[in-house]
Amino acid sequence: MHDVITPAPVDLDAELDRIAARYKSAGGAGVQMLNLLGGKAEGLLDRLPEPVRAGLYEGTEQALKVAMQAAQGSRRAVPDQKPWVNTAVTTAMGAAGGLGGMPSALVELPLTTTMLLRAIQGVAASEGFDPAAENVRFDCVRVFSAAGPLEVDDGADLGFLSVRLTLTGTAMQKLIAMVAPRLATVLGQKLAAQTIPLLGAVAGAGTNYVYTRYYQQVAHVHFGLRRLAIHADMPQQELVALLAERLNLPPPQP
Repeated sequence: MHDVITPAPVDLDAELDRIAARYKSAGGAGVQMLNLLGGKAEGLLDRLPEPVRAGLYEGTEQALKVAMQAAQGSRRAVPDQKPWVNTAVTTAMGAAGGLGGMPSALVELPLTTTMLLRAIQGVAASEGFDPAAENVRFDCVRVFSAAGPLEVDDGADLGFLSVRLTLTGTAMQKLIAMVAPRLATVLGQKLAAQTIPLLGAVAGAGTNYVYTRYYQQVAHVHFGLRRLAIHADMPQQELVALLAERLNLPPPQP
């Protein structure tokens, strides 16, 4: 099945302003901090032995394919939800997954990933694309696995998974020390260990909340640019460069 969009007259400046507003609303201190943590987490993963790292990446790729299939299958039974509903559901799932540490997070993460991909598919549909089309499904995974379309977004691929898988145990204490050093001092090692389940629930809920809002906005940017490329009959890369210019950001390298 092909995309349903056909070229039509379009106000290029107005559409780029709309997409730029989406891009700005996607950012924020929370996303910046989590992307930073995601980059640090990827650095930790790079230290793993090659066989382990290769297996992890292969497993992640396979998990994304399964999650995409599950997300697509759910569309036949459950209609697309409003953004706030998606955010509320993933936030609750994150709290439940973070409460039990790594074991419960490993059970919850595939479900949350499926939910996030489903939310991205919903955005694609709202922008006029068919989520069942192979190229649209590919773009949905691309939105999930990349930080955004611009050069400044690079460096946090799969940042969501990286953050969620490392925000347990001692990493949780390091996070507290980063964002609230006085709290870390007051809690101390013993009390910090005792509050890990609660902190895990808060971290899981908070991370899911921030990233769900982020992914939905970035999906609007991605598919909005695709739609605009069709309507304006322009290469998408050229539109990305114009968007970067509007935002005073460097465009992606060719």
